[in-house]
Amino acid sequence: MGELRKFTDQMGRSIEVDFPPQRIISLVPSQTEFLYDLGLGNRVIAQTLFCIHPKEMHQSKPRIGGTKNIKVHVVQQLNPDLIIGNKEENNKADVLLLEKDYPVWMSDIVDLDEACAMMIAIGKLVHEEAKAMAIVDRIKTDFSTLTPIAPSSLNCLYLIWRAPYMAAGKHTFIDDMLKRLGLNNVAYTLNGRYPEVDFNKLATKPDVIFLSSEPYPFKQKHIEELSGIFPHAKIMLVDGELFSWYGSRLLHSVQYFKELLHTIQS
Repeated sequence: MGELRKFTDQMGRSIEVDFPPQRIISLVPSQTEFLYDLGLGNRVIAQTLFCIHPKEMHQSKPRIGGTKNIKVHVVQQLNPDLIIGNKEENNKADVLLLEKDYPVWMSDIVDLDEACAMMIAIGKLVHEEAKAMAIVDRIKTDFSTLTPIAPSSLNCLYLIWRAPYMAAGKHTFIDDMLKRLGLNNVAYTLNGRYPEVDFNKLATKPDVIFLSSEPYPFKQKHIEELSGIFPHAKIMLVDGELFSWYGSRLLHSVQYFKELLHTIQS
């Protein structure tokens, strides 16, 4: 056993960890990828079905269910010394059950600053602070080179689901990314973080509609479907991971955003 240390997570909860932790289970895909980018392949002992990056780890690591339906009995069999989750991604009931027996560190993220704070905090938690700082510095440098469209010059609707249509609204990480692109999120005035959208009742019609690759896998046929409703909008399929994964996947986001902005404005 190592030294017992106390840490405070992004929900203000205090946990005590056998430091440095050696048997880590991650409940969130973006944070799982970040742990691997910290070089913790041997210390991450299990992950969710949706932790698809890196591919070789997705294929070889034990799965503990989905982010919303953790198989608690599988976690208990693996006996981790640290579990890392997220307030939005994971069910509160699962977290409450797991924290009875294990230290559970939870992130709570709605913007880039909180994502960077999460990575630095996890770096300290797993004794890889220097590597975490290096990743965060690269992400911050990348975002500093992003030139947004003139604020609110284009109205955007970012759809995440179909039947019913649902959008990324206010106080979401996706909304923060849209703001950094200089796009006015027309779902911002709707109730809820991921509201259902009645196209006929939108106060502002979108100039641009992004159809995310996740969680609903929008395809070309959906562009054609929506073109009949919004004939004047530019409708595009976008990589949902680069808009919503708040870990080291952000290292790939800015170049993608620059190309996206070029397409929008061309």
